[in-house]
Amino acid sequence: MAHPDGKHIFGTVKVGTKGQIVIPKEARDIFNIQPGDSLLMLGDEKQGIALVKQELFFEFADAILNSKSIKETDKE
Repeated sequence: MAHPDGKHIFGTVKVGTKGQIVIPKEARDIFNIQPGDSLLMLGDEKQGIALVKQELFFEFADAILNSKSIKETDKE
């Protein structure tokens, strides 16, 4: 079954007794996740959870915080 570009289904993972999961190798390869990397876990009670590489999240947040404010133009 084809999927949209950039979208993936990696299968299922089981949560161990200590709450740990194993990130599938294909996902680690695609997202360049290496041992020792820090991942930020985000959660939405209606949509679920997401993992984001911490460094990418901080780069994104930094870009937002350091962007110039957008001024609304007067509408006639």
